[in-house]
Amino acid sequence: MNISELTDQVATGNGLTRVQAKRAIDSIFKAIVDSAAKGEEVALPGFGKFKVASRPEREGRNPASGETIKIAASKKLTFAPAKAVKDAINS
Repeated sequence: MNISELTDQVATGNGLTRVQAKRAIDSIFKAIVDSAAKGEEVALPGFGKFKVASRPEREGRNPASGETIKIAASKKLTFAPAKAVKDAINS
């Protein structure tokens, strides 16, 4: 599913126009990203949790030359699905 298909599904399921549905989806994504940028966890009961995880600096290898390089420390956004989502996927 892509953003266009998601927009159509939200619009149809809630009696909204595509523009209204797209605005709602964009505002949800923005709220999640803004909270994550502050280091906050976003918990959506029945769906899951978005958390920021830190990755330490580490050594890697340049695939072209085989040379050892340092990969900088970074943060990533992780998602842990709720039990209901896991059950729906595995049923």
